[in-house]
Amino acid sequence: MNRIGLFAASAVVCAAIFCPPLASSHDATAPSEAEHHDARIQLSDRQIEAGNFSVQHVGRGALSQRITVSGAIVPSGDHIAKVSVRLLGTVAELRKRLGDPVKEGEVVAVIESREVADAKSEYLAARLAFDLQQTLFTRSKSLFDSKVLSENDYLRARTAFEDVRIKLEVARQKLFALGLAEDQIAALPQQPVATLRLQELRAPITGRIAERRVDLGSLVGREGQESELFVIVDLDVVWADLSIPVADLNAVREGQSITLRSGNDAEPIPATIKFVSPLLDKETRLARVIASIDNSSHALRPGSFVTAEIPLRTTAASVKVPKTALQTIKDNAVVFVRTAEGFEPRQITTDREDQQSIEVVSGLSAGERIATANTFILKAELGKSDAQHQH
Repeated sequence: MNRIGLFAASAVVCAAIFCPPLASSHDATAPSEAEHHDARIQLSDRQIEAGNFSVQHVGRGALSQRITVSGAIVPSGDHIAKVSVRLLGTVAELRKRLGDPVKEGEVVAVIESREVADAKSEYLAARLAFDLQQTLFTRSKSLFDSKVLSENDYLRARTAFEDVRIKLEVARQKLFALGLAEDQIAALPQQPVATLRLQELRAPITGRIAERRVDLGSLVGREGQESELFVIVDLDVVWADLSIPVADLNAVREGQSITLRSGNDAEPIPATIKFVSPLLDKETRLARVIASIDNSSHALRPGSFVTAEIPLRTTAASVKVPKTALQTIKDNAVVFVRTAEGFEPRQITTDREDQQSIEVVSGLSAGERIATANTFILKAELGKSDAQHQH
């Protein structure tokens, strides 16, 4: 609200509360719903309720020293993944477009590669040889146990079996290195021979396609070609990348709760410090601090700027009041104490403060009730009454 709008709203509120004329000390018969006497503001319960003064008890509390630093939202390093290939091939299918949602394990692209066809064929041949040698070895062992087969023949059968077993495992590990999963390797014997050259690429995490780096028919893989096809980002959790002065670094710790704001009028966003860098930037002498944020609403986007409020230390105060309760009258700090008839201004002495509260060292006792909102209305009414008494 601009300044003109604020003054207009204040006038409306004042008129609603103090509209009835004040009783004059020279006119005892004048009607009075609000009057001042000996620097006191007399108000009925109805007027106090209409003024929304938020009367609260004061007492002990804690003052939090905070620092405010700026930062930027970045994707969480634990919730970003790249879909890449480990072989030379051609993009045969792109099943996802930019911005599409994907689930973990879902096929996002298909690559056509002679290298993967050779590796699959080698594995199938090794598997077939292994099955045959396993049958022969089982029979040889049975004959050896029955004293029908000589020990030399049994050892030759076992050596042949171990040889094909090792070759099968090597072929299997080669497929793992090319990016095939366990279930894909297990399904190879049922796969048509014509499709052995095709390699499915699956999403490693659930999220959305943030980048697509290749086109259909692109050559991918080694030899300096593009190997990353997609970048998938899960924005349910994001990070705030902050820079902290070295003087305040000792009070910042991992696991500490902080608050963020993405704008001046934005609601505070809770976050937790995840990482405090042990290194300082050589030029700025600032330390990098990472805070984790629950972003299930997807309100925060990577690249946007935020400000962070980081509590440094907490001190006890015997009497603490909100800053909204304070007014300045004749260069003195004043609060409005609730009385049986309304309010009375009370001069106070203050000391330490934080962003929202201030400590009172004299003039106010714990347990008293004060107005904590719209106190400018009470100050204005007090000034109006003083002017009337001067006349």
